[in-house]
Amino acid sequence: MGVWTCSSDFNTILQRTPFCLVVSLSFSPLTYFAEVKYQVYMGTLGSQVMCDNIPGLVNKQRQLCRQHPKVMQAIGAGMKDWISECQHQFRNHRWNCNTTARDHNLFGRLLLRSSREVAFMYAISSAGVVYTLARACSQGELDSCSCDPTKKGSSRDAKGSFDWGGCSDHVEHAMRFSQAFVDAKERKERDARALMNLHNNRAGRKAVKRFMTLECKCHGVSGSCSVRTCWLAMSDFRRTGDHLRKRYNGAVQVAVNQYGTGFTAAHTHFKRPSKNDLVYFEDSPDYCIQDHKSVGGGCLSGSR
Repeated sequence: MGVWTCSSDFNTILQRTPFCLVVSLSFSPLTYFAEVKYQVYMGTLGSQVMCDNIPGLVNKQRQLCRQHPKVMQAIGAGMKDWISECQHQFRNHRWNCNTTARDHNLFGRLLLRSSREVAFMYAISSAGVVYTLARACSQGELDSCSCDPTKKGSSRDAKGSFDWGGCSDHVEHAMRFSQAFVDAKERKERDARALMNLHNNRAGRKAVKRFMTLECKCHGVSGSCSVRTCWLAMSDFRRTGDHLRKRYNGAVQVAVNQYGTGFTAAHTHFKRPSKNDLVYFEDSPDYCIQDHKSVGGGCLSGSR
């Protein structure tokens, strides 16, 4: 009998799946290869040619891709941050979001399944798109957006009144674009897996907004803070990652309800999922492969 050693190479475990270029996030979470290929195509072929030749996009996604090439470019450039966050969150587990040199797919055949790991992948990727796009808007990298224009005039918090100033991150804009682009394919499919993906995409977007914080500067004689200027800023993405990791731990196994419009708990003793919960259909695999060359020991890389 061979030894079982753990591996993040899902391609040796799970059935092969067609994987559309990740500019789409319906695309299922991204690939390093896709990022490079996307950047080259965008610079050399132009947005229309590039967007028309990405396999797997639905018409709505192609339209948005052609209309907003710089947004797509920003998303491609920022994807390494949420891939890194996923790897951080699962750094001590058998499944740790690692890529492999043998396949261009970042998460590969894992995405055929409907497990809690896939639920996390969709949530962290959707959150990453929102975070990356809002940051690009605030930093003046895009012509289509900037700081949140609704944050002007005066307002109040627990400490008293303040004036809006600085640059508030335009998370609402980023969430709207992410929803329009990322969810487009799932809304067209309208099957059980699409419902799962849509739910987890939304949970990821909401997680970014959850950690917006009010930051202020004081003005006044001798630092009296008689006048405050404040703005809303996104917290470090680590807080979003930590939150989604907790949601992964408490993810709810579900079944589609009799109307095909939502979920019920898969077992009577499970709670009904909220909008903030991650949901999944299938139990997770053990993410181990048999290694006939090794001698000794069992699974080597920690818990599932």
